[in-house]
Amino acid sequence: MLCARRLRGLGPAAAAGWRGRPGPGGLGAGRRARAVSTSWSPVGAAFNVKPQGRRLDLFGERRGLFGVPELSAPEGFRIAQENALRKADLLVERVCSMPPGPQTVLIFDELSDSLCRVADLADFVKIAHPEPAFREAAEEACRSIGTMVEKLNTNVELYQSLQKLLADKKLVESLDPETRRVAELFMFDFEISGIHLDKEKRKRAVDLNVKILDLSNTFLVGTNFPNKVEKYLLPEHIHRNFVVTGNHVIIDGLHADAPDDLVREAAYKIFLYPNAGQLKCLEELLSHRDLLAKLVGYSTYSHRALQGTIAKNPETVMQFLEKLSDRLSERTIKDFEMIRRMKMKLNPQNSELMPWDPPYYSGVIRAERYNIEPSLYCPFFSLGACMEGLNILFTKLLGITLYAEQPAKGEVWCEDVRKLAVVHESEGLLGYIYCDFFQRADKPHQDCHFTIRGGRLKEDGDYQLPVVVLMLNLPHSSRNSPTLLTPGMMENLFHEMGHAMHSMLGRTRYQHVTGTRCPTDFAEVPSILMEYFANDYRVVTQFARHYQTGQSLPKSMVSRLCESKKVCAAADMQLQVFYATLDQIYHGKHPLRTSTTDILRETQEKFYGLPYVPNTAWQLRFSHLVGYGAKYYSYLMSRAVASMVWKECFQQDPFNRAAGERYRREMLAHGGGKEPMLMVQATC
Repeated sequence: MLCARRLRGLGPAAAAGWRGRPGPGGLGAGRRARAVSTSWSPVGAAFNVKPQGRRLDLFGERRGLFGVPELSAPEGFRIAQENALRKADLLVERVCSMPPGPQTVLIFDELSDSLCRVADLADFVKIAHPEPAFREAAEEACRSIGTMVEKLNTNVELYQSLQKLLADKKLVESLDPETRRVAELFMFDFEISGIHLDKEKRKRAVDLNVKILDLSNTFLVGTNFPNKVEKYLLPEHIHRNFVVTGNHVIIDGLHADAPDDLVREAAYKIFLYPNAGQLKCLEELLSHRDLLAKLVGYSTYSHRALQGTIAKNPETVMQFLEKLSDRLSERTIKDFEMIRRMKMKLNPQNSELMPWDPPYYSGVIRAERYNIEPSLYCPFFSLGACMEGLNILFTKLLGITLYAEQPAKGEVWCEDVRKLAVVHESEGLLGYIYCDFFQRADKPHQDCHFTIRGGRLKEDGDYQLPVVVLMLNLPHSSRNSPTLLTPGMMENLFHEMGHAMHSMLGRTRYQHVTGTRCPTDFAEVPSILMEYFANDYRVVTQFARHYQTGQSLPKSMVSRLCESKKVCAAADMQLQVFYATLDQIYHGKHPLRTSTTDILRETQEKFYGLPYVPNTAWQLRFSHLVGYGAKYYSYLMSRAVASMVWKECFQQDPFNRAAGERYRREMLAHGGGKEPMLMVQATC
């Protein structure tokens, strides 16, 4: 699409070194480095103290969210979207009236950028801002820009301006590889949007896309909506594990780590109890996606969605998933048997293994076998220590330092949001990361990365610096200690920072292919690679220190922690295979042969092995069906690629600067501007 695809979750980064016009002096040559600011402070300390309240400033200028002046109030979204739409109209008129050439692609990218700068920002604000008025204004901006994008993707005159360029063989041969690929990607977006259809069908395609956008937003809200039951339906002794209001108990999650089997069982059955409205929304979403795919010439939505990915088509995806499932089968059975024995040991009266059991009992097994009770590790993983660990890694590997910077008045949406400047030792300021790390009311329970502004080379030769948000759900610091992370939280932090650094290091000429604006089954590679660093004792020993004594985490504890990750790993991966397969079936041949719940039951029993629980509908909580529709397999495929990169580049020495520079130059640098496997081959 003209507005580059956005990534959650996953999210869901950019690249290193602008490759469009290499010159003497290496990356960034010919462009002035950004100066260092005296307001920057060390990153570790900044995250281990509460944010200081700003001095009383009655007359200071309120800059607006992310420094955008219009966004000092919710009404600013209307101004921002109107400005973007006006600029879009002017750019469309300009590109349609000029002869084809390289400038055509630059204007298309500027058009994409002008819309994405509003849509991407609004995409984040609509789910994360604590004030309803901001969320509602952002939602309206998303819908307005989204509708404009779909109309542009079916604008015949705009399409013809690009077609003239790509039809001219001499002109195409004169384009550098990145420009040619970006032009082809824009053309691809026209084609999957139905540009070849007659006027009536093109309008139908736009209407379907807008309806899909609305259904996606509704479904996403429903995935997080709590369920409630009357108090008398639950044993009184487990009430304290949940929120109780009046005569009702509120269940807002699966409570997968609760030691009490009954708590986990109650949470599972109540939280996953089918909601008729959410079920109807999912059915309509899947049906409308199928209608759109068929309208523009694809047999299924999955065939349409997988164009341009590493996998290419759903047949390849299913072969990958089935082969992986076969390889995991024996180990998964052994894992389940080990978990079952642990449950029998702790709860002999009720030893049947159920879907709410593996997360808890596999943790018990890890703790028992390797003595890795999370509470023993948390004091060594203060948030400040973990951030300093990332800083050490990036400095050694890439010559990059993270600095905390005080945001201006009105720049952030919550006072505990931290702002990081990402600074290279010779290239200067590369971009900004806003860290929205802490729990708050109405904040989504998901860890993810949002692109707020993509990097690109501007007409005046300056580089538009990338801006991203990392969103986590960490506990606040207490009176006696800073925020302390479990090993799992620490790994998630490293994962999401992998997305952020993908964004920061990008110097692609075009924002349409910056960072995570690349095939979905490649976008998770940098983040999953960071998990390998988080689980390497040589990396962990650099930063894991007790927040009170300063004592380093003993090497034996680090080794035990890393070894423990292998426990029940097959069962964990088998669960992901089940999710990915379910996603493929939902987006496969329509009409579906039976209900989404019956398909869930059949797929769970075939690809996971644990029994389906009657009157539950896990698919209604499967939020990735929105951002990763037909592409949930991407996590598994990216893991295979990340494993290869780790073994070839960093396993021998995780701080190898030459390997880090090669990884930046050959892989991160290109975003989506180069075929993924070509990047992997050049890196490995």
